[in-house]
Amino acid sequence: MRPEELGEGERERWRELRAAADAPRNPFMEPEFSIAVARVRPRARVAVLYEGGQPAGFLPYERGALGRGRAIGLGVSDRQGAVLAPGAALETGELLRACSVSSLAFDNLEAGQGLFVPYAAEEHATYVIDVEKGYETYESALRTRSPKFLRTTLAKERRLGRRSGPVRFVFDERDPAALRTLMEWKSAQYRRTGRRDRFAQEWIARLVGRLAETRTGQCTGTLSVLYAGGRPVAAHFGLRSASVLACWFPAYAPEFATYSPGLVLHLRMAEAAAAEGIGMLDMGRGPAAYKDSLKTGELAVYEGAATRPGVGAALHRLSREPVRRAHGFVRARPRLAALAARTLKGAARLRRP
Repeated sequence: MRPEELGEGERERWRELRAAADAPRNPFMEPEFSIAVARVRPRARVAVLYEGGQPAGFLPYERGALGRGRAIGLGVSDRQGAVLAPGAALETGELLRACSVSSLAFDNLEAGQGLFVPYAAEEHATYVIDVEKGYETYESALRTRSPKFLRTTLAKERRLGRRSGPVRFVFDERDPAALRTLMEWKSAQYRRTGRRDRFAQEWIARLVGRLAETRTGQCTGTLSVLYAGGRPVAAHFGLRSASVLACWFPAYAPEFATYSPGLVLHLRMAEAAAAEGIGMLDMGRGPAAYKDSLKTGELAVYEGAATRPGVGAALHRLSREPVRRAHGFVRARPRLAALAARTLKGAARLRRP
């Protein structure tokens, strides 16, 4: 069925199954995210598994042409997979057949997804900040592990205040203008670095708008903004549950880059999250210098596609595998990856008017 067709009883059962899982309560795995995606992606579906007349599992996905399926929100969702009751007896091929798909692509599959991990082609690290014991404990660990980084970042925050006016942080900003500013910054960053502008895709922009208005116990759109002298200098939009803040779209005003406002923003987000009782910030997959500086650990996520015999599976292999392997080849070679990044930036400069 379509995700928005789920009854409240089914949604509550979904939440119960997530609460009973060993995995962190990532908001991307909650029913509210799937329902929001369905509002902007007409091919979104959720398979509901029943056992003894009661819902025993849920698989949100998108169904494409010729039996090609994909995890719901593929490309923007930072955690994917099925939500199943412990011990649910199910075969992957049986599930795909019931969903009328020959393949199911994923790029941020949650660890512990026994139905799909065997089909993974690559394992990636997603970087996390643990504030379960409070922000002071996290800052103390940073001070021990990276004293220069913490000292320098805090000094830049003070200097920003002296040069631009009082620094103020809002963890849950509700001003729509601030969200528009963040999206403009992020679009400019994508173009500046030669990457595809996600917000140029209407469905992604609409999805973020819907999630900004979503406020439930386990999936709340959260816009955090760092101000200096009353002006926004860095912002982040993500999703939070009661225990996890999923970091999603961070950006800052380039003219303030010398003050590292993005790093300051993440420290303040960690502090505010801990005060809210949130134990983890998940910064997502993909290496970045700022993640290495801030992280306390890593979790595994997987990329690949579960398949069963069919045209859709063959098309998936032909269309996706060469690209995935090429990306993996580059990522595994730091010098080549650095060259690729410089080339993308150079191409972006040439495209500017």
